[in-house]
Amino acid sequence: MDVLAPFMEVYKLDNVKFLLEGFGVTLKVAAISIVLSFLIGGLIGTLRYARIPVVSPFLAVVVETIRNLPLLLIIFFAYFALPEIGIEMEITTAAIAALTVFESAMLSEIIRSGLNSIEKGQMEAARASGLNYIQTLRYIIMPQALRRMVPPIVSQFISLLKDTSLAVVIALPDLLHNGQIIYAQKGSYVIPVFIMVAFMYFIVNYALSLVARRLELKQT
Repeated sequence: MDVLAPFMEVYKLDNVKFLLEGFGVTLKVAAISIVLSFLIGGLIGTLRYARIPVVSPFLAVVVETIRNLPLLLIIFFAYFALPEIGIEMEITTAAIAALTVFESAMLSEIIRSGLNSIEKGQMEAARASGLNYIQTLRYIIMPQALRRMVPPIVSQFISLLKDTSLAVVIALPDLLHNGQIIYAQKGSYVIPVFIMVAFMYFIVNYALSLVARRLELKQT
């Protein structure tokens, strides 16, 4: 009974509700970041694929720079450094901005690689049949590339959801933050709290991984 006592104490209704509130913040931040990073990453990836003079090389430098920086550093920069130049954001906005910047760079590379995976002959054939570059990209190249890109994109979304936990360093009231508050109040009940936190992350991420796996099977 003594072994179960910490679990019984931690898993009271009020504590579970508090964890769910934090998980709601996690999902909100992740959802907004996913939408924004997909749109921005899609635009950047497409522009890099188009190889526009000056623009594409510039974006390549930006993307490679961001991809080789720790996400934690970008979070710190968004919340602590930007206010020094007059750009102040509250915690949730700073977390979304940092995640969006980082994940946009990651997704842009996935999208660029997906577009490059389509045989160049298809572009040439479509142009020869009278379609302009935009029409060819929209109707011929992009639909085929998207089917190949979906599994790695979903996998990146899973990583994004897990990466939201890094925003605990700026006190984002997410799942991990609320878990820390509970075990700080309860004393030594760390294991029961982290088991519950891990379970909540696992449920959502496992569901997304099943989606990614199913999509990969469809490609074979």
